[in-house]
Amino acid sequence: MASMRDIKRRRASIQSTEQITKAMKLVATVKLQKSRVKAENSKPYFNLMYETISSMLQKSGTIHHKYLQPGNTNKKAVVAITSNRGLAGGYNNNIVKLVSSELPAADTYVYAIGKKGRDGLIRKGFEIKADYHDVINEPMYRDAADITLELLDSFAQGQIGEIYLAYTSFKNTVVHEPKLIKLLPVEIDLSKVDPNAKAGALMNYEPADEEVLDAIVPKYMSSLIYGALLEAVASENGARMTAMDSATSNAEEMIDALSLQYNRARQGAITQELTEIIAGANAIG
Repeated sequence: MASMRDIKRRRASIQSTEQITKAMKLVATVKLQKSRVKAENSKPYFNLMYETISSMLQKSGTIHHKYLQPGNTNKKAVVAITSNRGLAGGYNNNIVKLVSSELPAADTYVYAIGKKGRDGLIRKGFEIKADYHDVINEPMYRDAADITLELLDSFAQGQIGEIYLAYTSFKNTVVHEPKLIKLLPVEIDLSKVDPNAKAGALMNYEPADEEVLDAIVPKYMSSLIYGALLEAVASENGARMTAMDSATSNAEEMIDALSLQYNRARQGAITQELTEIIAGANAIG
């Protein structure tokens, strides 16, 4: 049985940990409030961008464009968005599991945004093509545009045939859904196309479909990546707040249990001392 000194030391250690988890929860809560506003305010724009591009392509008929056709290689690229820090529950591990279960490690290049996902995917056998871990600290649209240019350049050169985006979608404070979506070749989601649109009304491009798609598709990709970054940051802070709240609750339970154990040990020690004193007094008498 542990001594009172050991119990007291352990209780003090857990109390110190509890103070840290409380502070981290508070910091995560403040960051969540800011990142949540950004994610929710920007989401309608990115959803509308996706729906607009889908609608345009649906009404375009048959167009042979480099961004709409699969590449001549089996190599794939995935932009994996995670965090640079841990202590966020299963937030980072969920993305690693999703990517490793859906994409083959031997044929997939990883464009890593976040150290935790990068390290986890390396352990799964993936090759890291590019590392953008600084981007997740303060996401900007310019960062998403730069990543898009690099991806499109590799796609145009035939180095990769498909491009995916893996991120955590922010639903609310406690619900975060890991997602893997295909960016290129562009696929049409018929469920988001207006069913009342006339089948014969085709989209007219001016000056030409090649030039228009060359301009629109990169913006479409940049918008989705930037939107994913904002949602990922909000999800990370929400996951960390939840994890730290759970850790604080567990620490409180452990402190209560140790306090009870300490009081019992103290009571046992006092009883033992009283028993020895009474026995000694009886022996003398």
